[in-house]
Amino acid sequence: MKKEEIAKNFDKLLEPRILVIGDFALDEMVFGNTERISREAPVLILEHYETKQILGAASNAANNVSKLNGGKVSAIGVYGQDYQGEKLLEILKENKIDTSLMVLDKTRKTTTKTRISGSCNQSITQQIVRIDRQSKEPLSFEIEQKVIENIKNNVSKFDGIILSDYHLGCLTDNVVKSAIEEAKKHNKIIVADIQKNMEKYKGVSAITPNQPDAEKQVGFFIKDEQSLKLAGEKLIQQLDSQSILLTRGENGMALFEKTQDGIKLEKVCAYNKKEVFDVTGAGDTVVAAFTLGLCAGYGAKNAMRLGNLAASIVIRYFGCHTITIQDLKDELSC
Repeated sequence: MKKEEIAKNFDKLLEPRILVIGDFALDEMVFGNTERISREAPVLILEHYETKQILGAASNAANNVSKLNGGKVSAIGVYGQDYQGEKLLEILKENKIDTSLMVLDKTRKTTTKTRISGSCNQSITQQIVRIDRQSKEPLSFEIEQKVIENIKNNVSKFDGIILSDYHLGCLTDNVVKSAIEEAKKHNKIIVADIQKNMEKYKGVSAITPNQPDAEKQVGFFIKDEQSLKLAGEKLIQQLDSQSILLTRGENGMALFEKTQDGIKLEKVCAYNKKEVFDVTGAGDTVVAAFTLGLCAGYGAKNAMRLGNLAASIVIRYFGCHTITIQDLKDELSC
């Protein structure tokens, strides 16, 4: 797909409605200046100057979709009865993400990852410690049934579904099974962004693992073209998916697609390899752009290119970052 053709089709990304199901989380960034060493213990004392709260995990995937399609995205997940839960819903709404299908779980903490960073004169800001406030326990039966009910009653209203699994308990076997069954029932595209336990996602339209996670799944390292092809074929067979989008860091991406003539491999080189600052959240950007591309009729090959282009922009920023269609157009015009 030439640059002109990609740019011409960008507006099609505004059409699909996407449902994101998964582990929704709040990212909290706490910043301070180093003042002195504490007398109580050999630790830094930071003079706080700013706290930022942004969307992380599945929330970031939904936010990436929202920025690209103008807010045609809804969320299904859980949150706790706490301050962080209120902030999570508030920030989701601020970013035009529909929260009406989110489920309150009074027994659960709202997943929150707090990163404390410090700096001093003439130095860059660096992360000192991260505090994770979360539960990894599977949903209770009662909450699981509420999530499944929301899935069954609403999948038909969307063009595509993203399953964003950060292994924090929301995507139970029953939730995943229900989502896949409903997607197939209503002929909807369903894409899974996962790190492990890939077998339970058997039957989705596409899966977007990174290379290390794919290597763990297939049981060998990808060292050359031959092992790459073998890994893709094995993943397609194991997971019964139409396509596998393998993200490979500085080596770009590889797409394995099931066709009438067998499994076809397409590769794309990483854009802007020398401009990588931070890959945090890049996977969420890829799955958002790739899924929107599939739903907008790009085809898997060009949806991969779209995801690669989108990722090449967000990795230039520290922390989770989102992009708009205008950002994509600006990048192609350079």
